[in-house]
Amino acid sequence: MRKIELVDLKTQYTKIQPEVDKAIQEVIDSTSFINGEAVKILKTNLSSYLGNCHIVPCANGTDALQISMMTLGLNPGDEVITPAFTFAATAEVIALLDLIPTFVDVDEKTFNIDPQKIKEAITPRTKAILPVHLFGQSAQMEPILKMATESNLLIIEDVAQAISTKYFFADGSEKYCGTIGNMGTTSFFPSKNLGCYGDGGAIITKDATLAEKAQTIANHGQSKRYYHDIIGVNSRLDSLQAAILNVKLKYLDEYNAARQKAASAYDDRLKELDGLRIPYRDPRSTHVFHQYTLTTTNGSRDALKEELDRNNIPTKIYYPIPLHLQKAYNLAGYRKGDIPISEKLCDSVISLPMHTELDEEQIDYICSTIVKFYKK
Repeated sequence: MRKIELVDLKTQYTKIQPEVDKAIQEVIDSTSFINGEAVKILKTNLSSYLGNCHIVPCANGTDALQISMMTLGLNPGDEVITPAFTFAATAEVIALLDLIPTFVDVDEKTFNIDPQKIKEAITPRTKAILPVHLFGQSAQMEPILKMATESNLLIIEDVAQAISTKYFFADGSEKYCGTIGNMGTTSFFPSKNLGCYGDGGAIITKDATLAEKAQTIANHGQSKRYYHDIIGVNSRLDSLQAAILNVKLKYLDEYNAARQKAASAYDDRLKELDGLRIPYRDPRSTHVFHQYTLTTTNGSRDALKEELDRNNIPTKIYYPIPLHLQKAYNLAGYRKGDIPISEKLCDSVISLPMHTELDEEQIDYICSTIVKFYKK
């Protein structure tokens, strides 16, 4: 059996190595390393994939969040509602811009932000909602859109873990996550479903005016070279990473299918175990399984992790501490018990290996180890 990796990028690379190497060499030969042809092609390709929207590539997913907030004109003191159960980058940029993060709880089954908790958290100072499509599944965007319309709020979607996830509306229509709100942001970190071989990110929007402003901000606030119209940042996706993404985008649906197949195999073996809950499938969303995250229900999480470690099965805890209890956000005044479901999940979730290269032998070994642990 091949060594089990949490994310097996090396095996994935070997299957597309000729294409990737050729794309990289073409960039080197062109010596157009910044905003080269590969970046322009990526903008076109990703726009087409997501349904003809505007794409602004940038240096990473965190920058994408910051640039989006700057583009939308959020001002110091404005409140932004976001989930407590997510990676810190989501709230980090809110704080960096002197905005106020308002943390709310998530749905225990989907791990995504709870629309009812959003409604309860809206105040006169609330200016935006920042839902995170966590682990590869969409947040409940229809009620979030309704609330945003009623309260005149902006929506910035964090789609770093769900770049090709679709959300289904009650009228039968569907949209890709990241194209539903005012702006969407994604990361091309190597382990993502669509990842490059370094850092990278992008901003997604249907609004041409917002896209133009975001592009200006990402390039030092320049409307043209050496003419700085607004305060900006330096955030660019380099041509080498864009070239790699252009290759991998062609395989994204295939990669997602491989993840979904692995998730179904996990489900079949683990769904009947007492003390363990497999990932919930929301009927209003596809699931691309950036992570396959189990919830332990009997306090066994840490013991299970130790057992898997002993058997050379890598796992991760996403996330061990909710954002409202992180030291960086102590000034927000939150206390333990304020956001109970997020706190409970941080004590009970565990993510198994999930990537495009998992094979039956590996999945069988992982599941057999878990089954033995719960039945001993």
